[in-house]
This record gives sequence, structure tokens and C-alpha cells, in this order.
Amino acid sequence: MAIHFFEEDIRSEIQQKRNLKNWIKKVAAGKSFRIGNINYIFCTDEYLLEINKAYLNHDTLTDIITFDQSERFGEIDADIYISAERIRENADILGKTYQEELRRVLIHGILHLCGHRDKSPAEKKSMREEEDKALNLFDSADVPRGTLKK
Repeated sequence: MAIHFFEEDIRSEIQQKRNLKNWIKKVAAGKSFRIGNINYIFCTDEYLLEINKAYLNHDTLTDIITFDQSERFGEIDADIYISAERIRENADILGKTYQEELRRVLIHGILHLCGHRDKSPAEKKSMREEEDKALNLFDSADVPRGTLKK
């Protein structure tokens, strides 16, 4: 049972890995899910675009694609592809730091795996609220502090 971070032709610049893993587990547990094995794969826009075309028939850039590999309800097993380039650009557009936007995208994938959707305007609003709640957990004292850089 583990959360892994991989890089495919790009540096993720991920920080506080231990804190992130604890936080992800805490958010999942709050939704009555347990973490099995999660692989976060950081990649380029081009790499993720090819995945988007091949598996989802979408010819658009995106920041995240989540593949649910779970075999048992309540346990999360997944491969989550994230464009580090999209994270950087979206952070600049939104006036956030790279790390802030990275956390939002990391947890966005987890929330999808816990059953949250974001297709309709109401679902998008609900997803954003759930992301904000989760982000507040990371910022709270409940997640052990410390910096574990790559």
C-alpha cells in the first residue's frame, strides 16, 4: 500500500512528499476510502495529450487524467497522469504558487476516485468546494509539517 511519484521526461518539482502522502491518505479516509497503490506520473503536455487522444478520444490539453485500477470498493488503486506544464501555466493564470496548484490537482484525482464528478456546473461547484476543504486540511496543523524535497 503506497503512493508513488514518477517523472516522465519532466521534473515535477514536488515538495513535502511525506506530508502530501499523509494528506492524501487523510482525505481518502475522510471519504471512507483506503489507499491501496497510487502512481502519480508527472509528464509533459505532449505526453498527456497523447494519452488523452489514445484512451479518451479527446484532442485537448488537460492537467490530469485518472485511471481507476481499483478492484474492491473502498480501496483506491490508480494511475494518475499529471502535466507539470499545465500545473505551471494554471498556477500563473490563477495567481497561485506551483505547489498550491499541484496540491489542488493531486487531490482532484483522489476526489474523482472517491466518486466526485465535475461534468455539470453544479458538479464543478461541488468539486471545487471539496478541493477547498481538502486543501484546508493540508494547511492545518493536522498534517505533520516538515520539508522532504525530492
